[in-house]
Amino acid sequence: MKLYSQLAFYLTLAAATLALHAQSFNSIRGKCSIGLSEEAGKFSLHINDTDCHSERNCGSNFSNEAMSRFTGITPADLDREGTHITATLAAEAGTFTCTGMVADQELVGDGLFTPDSTFVDRMAELGFTGFNSEKLEAYTFLNVTSDYARSLQQAHIHGITVDNLVALRIFNVDPAYSQTFPSMGYELPDADKLIALKVQGVNADEVKQIRALGYQPSLDELIQIRIFKITPDFIHRMQDRGFKNLTIAKLVQIRIFKLAD
Repeated sequence: MKLYSQLAFYLTLAAATLALHAQSFNSIRGKCSIGLSEEAGKFSLHINDTDCHSERNCGSNFSNEAMSRFTGITPADLDREGTHITATLAAEAGTFTCTGMVADQELVGDGLFTPDSTFVDRMAELGFTGFNSEKLEAYTFLNVTSDYARSLQQAHIHGITVDNLVALRIFNVDPAYSQTFPSMGYELPDADKLIALKVQGVNADEVKQIRALGYQPSLDELIQIRIFKITPDFIHRMQDRGFKNLTIAKLVQIRIFKLAD
């Protein structure tokens, strides 16, 4: 009897834990509109918050999403004034729906984001924790998946977090891009450095061009080269104007102080 009571206790505790876990990922409601984007093959999606609590940033969000990511809506539907539509965007992290009526070639209605707790469990197995509904909504629209996170880990990229996975996805940092740098003799950059490199558009071809001029720039200098537009043409022009011993640092100073003007 005592064993049964203990079993019942643990089952009750487990059920309570699961309930608390589910409650921690509440749905997010808002007003939504979907229309045709200026980008071919995409819908424009606007979301205005209605569930706005003190711990959240209230406001409006906008994105252009590939039409292929939606079900329940087509471009032709937006020509059917007054038609009732539920457009659905499903991803591993959750599902977003926009339910309403077509008016002036836009679907206007109520948005609902429903997080997927099984995704959170899969990410926890990879070592990623600290999710909330807002992060899961961002993951959904950006289509951040557990496979994507796993692929970065398998590429031995260090410093990946729940937060910078969003930036890694936005800037399309993938294992192939990360391996660009070891192939050129650099140590494998960590996640934040890869984001900085990709944001500035650092690529192998330009690195080879700079190296061909005798420079051996560090990863930080590669970022500066892009920020301050230190191109081979710029270097040649500065040399022609009589500048000597032009290090990367000196070239950056020439740009900062507009000595090339």
